[in-house]
Parts: sequence; C-alpha cells; structure tokens
Amino acid sequence: MARSSSRTVGSWARRLPCCDGDGRNRFSSGGNLSGDLLPSLGATAQAQQQPPRLRRNLVSPYDPRYKVWEIFLILLVVYSAWICPLEFAFLRYLPRAPFIVDDVVNGFFAVDIVLTFFVPYVDSKSYLLVDDHKKIAVRYLSTWFAFDVCSTFPFQSISLLFNKHDHGLGLKFLNVLRLWRLRRVSSMFARLEKDIRFNYAVIRCTKLISVTLFAIHCAGCINYLIADRYPDPRRTWIGAVMPDFREDGLWIRYVTSLYWSITTMTTTGYGDLHAENSREMLFGIAYMLFNLWLTAYLIGNMTNLVVHSTSRTRDFRDMVQAASEFAARNQLPQQIEEQMLNHICLRFRTEGLKQQETLDILPKAMRSSISLYLFFPVVQGSYLFKGVSSGFIQQLVTEMQTEYFAPKEDIMLQNDKPSDLYLLVSGAVDILAFLDETEQIYGKAAEGELLGEVGVMSNKPQPFTFRTTKLSQILRIGRSKLMDIMQENGEDETPRGAKTVHRNASRRSSGPCI
Repeated sequence: MARSSSRTVGSWARRLPCCDGDGRNRFSSGGNLSGDLLPSLGATAQAQQQPPRLRRNLVSPYDPRYKVWEIFLILLVVYSAWICPLEFAFLRYLPRAPFIVDDVVNGFFAVDIVLTFFVPYVDSKSYLLVDDHKKIAVRYLSTWFAFDVCSTFPFQSISLLFNKHDHGLGLKFLNVLRLWRLRRVSSMFARLEKDIRFNYAVIRCTKLISVTLFAIHCAGCINYLIADRYPDPRRTWIGAVMPDFREDGLWIRYVTSLYWSITTMTTTGYGDLHAENSREMLFGIAYMLFNLWLTAYLIGNMTNLVVHSTSRTRDFRDMVQAASEFAARNQLPQQIEEQMLNHICLRFRTEGLKQQETLDILPKAMRSSISLYLFFPVVQGSYLFKGVSSGFIQQLVTEMQTEYFAPKEDIMLQNDKPSDLYLLVSGAVDILAFLDETEQIYGKAAEGELLGEVGVMSNKPQPFTFRTTKLSQILRIGRSKLMDIMQENGEDETPRGAKTVHRNASRRSSGPCI
C-alpha cells in the first residue's frame, strides 16, 4: 500500500496515458506509476472536470506515437554526435553528399521545433500539465528555442549556394552547434536510470562508456584538425610518422587519430605519436587536464556502482529487486507481487515530492489551515457527516492523513478489524466480497464516498474488500481518534454533532452497504 502522509496545495494534476521511462514500465494489469502525474491533495476529479482533456491541436507528451518520435530523434542525435566532429576535422573540402543526409536530419529536427509548440509540459513547481498554447510558446521561446534553431539551421547548404568549396573554419564552427542536441541523450539516460525494466548498473555503465567514447572521438578529430591546418605538415604529430598523411584514406587517418586520443587519455603514451609544435602541445595540455576531470568523474561513478551508494535511485532499485526476490522465494501470487512493486514505485515518487518535509517545518496551526483548505469541502460532503457542525468537521480534518494508493491495491480486506475510516478523494475503488469462495464485485465507490464506515461505526469486521482500480488519493482517520472526537461532541444537538453521525450510520447500515 503505497502510502504517503504528504500534503500540498493545488489542484488535480492531469493524468494522461504514459509509456516512457519516467513512466514507461507497466506491471501488466497493475499499471505503471513512474509516469503518472500525482493528483494534488484535496482535488477531486469532479471539481476539476476530470477526466482531463487536452485542448485542440495539442499532442500529448505521453502519447505512444510521440514517444516513438522521441526515440527516432535520439538515433538522429547519435548520428549527429558522430558525424559533426568528423566533418569538422577530416573533410577539408566538404563534399555535397554528406550534407544531403545532414539536411534531411536537420529537416526532422525542424519538424520537432514546430511540434514542440503543440506539446504540453509539466510545470516544475506545481506538477500540473500546462496545455495553454500561449504558455507553451512563451516557455519554449524563453528557454531552448534559440539553441534549437541554431543547431538546426543548414549553414553548410546555404554556403554552398554561394561558394562551392568553402572550407573555412568559421562555417565549420557553426556546424558544431548541432552538438547541442546531445541534451536529449542526457535526458534519456536520466529516465532510463529510473526505469525498473532495465538494470541500473548497466544503464550507468553505458552512460559512462558513451561519454568516454565521445570524448575520445572529439579529441582525436580536433588534434587531427590542428595537424591538417599547420603550415608544415611534416612538423605535426601525424606528419612525423606519416609524411604524406593527407594522401592516405579517411579510415587510416581517423583510426590513427583515435589511437593517439586513447593512448593520451589512458596516460599510456607509447611515444610513437607525440606533439611536434606549440599548437599541438597546448592542445595536449588542455586535453590532459580535461582527462584529469574525466578520470575523476569515471572513477567516482564506478565507485558508487561498486559500493552501492546510498543514493535515492539506488535504494529504489534495490527495493524493487528485494521485493521481486521476496515474491519469488515465497511463491506469492502475481497480483500481490504487482501490488508490492506498485507500492514501492508510488512511494518513491511521493517521497520525491518532499511534501511531508515541507509541512513538517510549518507550525501546527498553519498545517491545520492547509488541511482545512484542502479537505473541508470533501469531508463535509460525505453522507456520514452531513448536517454536523463545522467545528466537528474541523476536528476531523485536522486529524486525517492523506495517502496515495496504486492501481489494483487493496485498501482493506474483508473481515479485517475496523481500525481506520477511509474517504475517497479522487480515483476509483471496487467493492469486493467473497461469495461461494469466489471474489465478486459488489459495487463501486465513487469520489467523495466513505470506505469501511459500517465496520468502524458498528465495531464489527469489515464486510467487504476495497481495491483501487486506478491511482487514488484517500483520507484516513483512525477509529480511536474518530470515536474520541465523537465523544467530545456527543451532546452537540443544536448544531448537530456526534448523534447525527450515529443516525446517518444507522440509516446507511440498515440499507445496502457500500
């Protein structure tokens, strides 16, 4: 039961179908929670006209087709990361053929720039999905738009319209702007690290290897460019061993550059390839200083993987693995295993919001005010508390705790001891009962309805099992606290207090139980 006692002010965050690494993993029928937007506490779907619908001409960021488009762009980014330094260094007289492919790739990214103006985003402060066209445009124009345009503009193709064999460094530097697209790869790795379908250590090692290979590739290309542009080719690191290196094939020159880069990065230094002029010496110094930082980064990350650092994501993955092993070792049913995994995922997400930590630093009166603002209308609208005084409801609300329950998760079981009373704020719950040794659906609980009030008020075992069908937000109050509040308000007849609650419960228990 993924429970969180955290609270926050806000309205329902819009939940859309998701399938990405912030929420790409789905536990079969149990549903996935890593990408679902948690509803703000106290917000009901009815109040916010749920289920939410995007405005016209917008593309859901959680649409599977949009996710396929993002994966396709990642592949194009990998191509750009490899070809950009290669063109920058080795193609002195840039031929037209490679840039036809570059123009096609730029065309896809130009389409993505336009598409971004129609993709809602999740606000980083409120965790709400913003689907206002103006806000989407303003946000994009004020952040990454200029960089995306510069990295997509076809500088080389336009230059060829005026000068067929332009090989100036200025134009090549403009083409290097395409490396800005690498931010997509960084975001992808951040999502995959939280995707429980993939091994965390494998993802982390893949990221480190990718960074290392890219650094080797870029350093080799830059060092070759320095030698290629030096006035005396024989007084260069490659010209000293290959006097006519410009006449050699592209593959030979590229492999030689990678060989120099790797031997320098690993501090092996066989001595067969070394700096021959001041330009190469300065670049060598800069590259070795960079290698000091890169080596520290690699060692630090690898150490964290080896010693199982106490990072939050690492703990989350360990918990998932332990839960899976526990279920397999004890041969638990698949339904229970799904509930366990969903609970861990939901707890990971709710802890990440740091809602309870925020509330804990506030004075008690302020916390009570927040609870009243969020939950007073919900509690007041439930049938059991209709007609009772505002003071009675105020005492209830300040004692209630908020919990999130994952889909397909049991809130309480049939014949359980009535220890808590639950109020469904948002989501959906099935009411189940065992009849003839089979589990049957007795009914469904809608938002704003109470769960388990019959057992709590009559102090009898719960007659039903309550199970969520989707991500649900529920208020909970212990039976002992509820009875204490009712006892304190037992003689409140004028504004109607505890006796009204008893009468409501009696009428409800005499009819069909919900």
